[in-house]
Amino acid sequence: MKKLLLFTLLFGLSTVVYSQNINGRFSSSLYTFERFDSAGSSNTYARTFQMLSLNFGKQNVWLRTNLNLEGEIAERLVDNPRLRFYNLYLDVRNIWDLISFKLGRQPLFNSIAGGVFDGATLGLNYEDYKFKVYYGGNVPAYQELKLTDSWKDDYVLGGEFTIYALQDLRIALKYINKNFRNISYRANRLDANLNPIKKEIENNSRQYQFVTAEVSYAKQDKYRIDTRYDYDINFEKTSKLELSGRYEEVNNLGITLYYNYREPRIRYNSIFSVFDYGNTWEIEGGVDYRIENTYTVIGKFANVSYKEETSQRLTLGLSSQYGTLTGRKSFGYAGEMDAISLYTAFTTLEGLVTPSFGFSFTRYKQSVSSPRNELTTFMAGFNLRPWRTVSLDFQGQYMNNKIYKNDWRLFLKLNFWFNSNLDI
Repeated sequence: MKKLLLFTLLFGLSTVVYSQNINGRFSSSLYTFERFDSAGSSNTYARTFQMLSLNFGKQNVWLRTNLNLEGEIAERLVDNPRLRFYNLYLDVRNIWDLISFKLGRQPLFNSIAGGVFDGATLGLNYEDYKFKVYYGGNVPAYQELKLTDSWKDDYVLGGEFTIYALQDLRIALKYINKNFRNISYRANRLDANLNPIKKEIENNSRQYQFVTAEVSYAKQDKYRIDTRYDYDINFEKTSKLELSGRYEEVNNLGITLYYNYREPRIRYNSIFSVFDYGNTWEIEGGVDYRIENTYTVIGKFANVSYKEETSQRLTLGLSSQYGTLTGRKSFGYAGEMDAISLYTAFTTLEGLVTPSFGFSFTRYKQSVSSPRNELTTFMAGFNLRPWRTVSLDFQGQYMNNKIYKNDWRLFLKLNFWFNSNLDI
């Protein structure tokens, strides 16, 4: 298993010799911001990001990689520059229209403990039944290109079984076990004679271990119901129950309903498990109405209950092809907040230029006796696309609150897409 990434790279490169296609995207970005080290002292930083997403292969065999090189050109930072490998895996699909597998550093899409891991995924697809299992090590900090050195304490293991056999119905059962290796440390302890001695402390691996059940039912464009239930095996209790539904039987009118019950998600053997914490539950109903296929008016109202407090939330909005306008107000002393936001973007000159603008203003306080705080943000920029494979993004950002006074930031990004068939 420790030779996993090297094997993936060598095997994947061997497919390139016979590959018929190479595609991906390269992006170069510059991001500037100011950071205050003390009340009257600040430094301006300019960070660069070079991102490459690359795919080699043909038909059902591909080598996929996604990496990023980041650095600081104004003020040197620790470990500068830093290369991050987000993906590097072999992707083989539809073997005998039945089997697929991935090998290497690959993404994990899971609502409990998703992210990236170094390992293998095996999938079996037979008609309306899908089965998938995966196992691998956790990725080290900063996505370094190396493997964990403790597979028994630092791994992720899981699987999914999904059924589509029943009309309009989807049923899925999932399991995940993610362990985190704890870093040992030395501390003062007393020996049998009550003399202080240095002792190495090694804790057991902390982990998440959950089973999940999902059921979805959709009837054309008339209505849809999605349910999800998470059970924490370690703590032997319900972790989350979530239901959402949408009804569109009436022309241009949509009715939505959302409910969730949630416990705080805490690692097993974590010190946080000894604290007195409570669960939350939330229910929200809403309607949206489409006017002349151009504008959609949205209204939602929610009730959120915490351990000792209850809060209500009202949301009103207007969306169109030109942008969105949203207002939100929270009531009750679980925290008060009034917010309004506006965003617009539209394409001009046959796709050559796409300007965009965003604004938000928020006023909030955390309790009855707390002072009100305000937060104002602006965003303005444009996308320039002179050719189909090249685009340039420019964006200016402004934020002002009691912590960041008149905070200005600039973002510049150059994108290049490529897709070539190779004659080998």
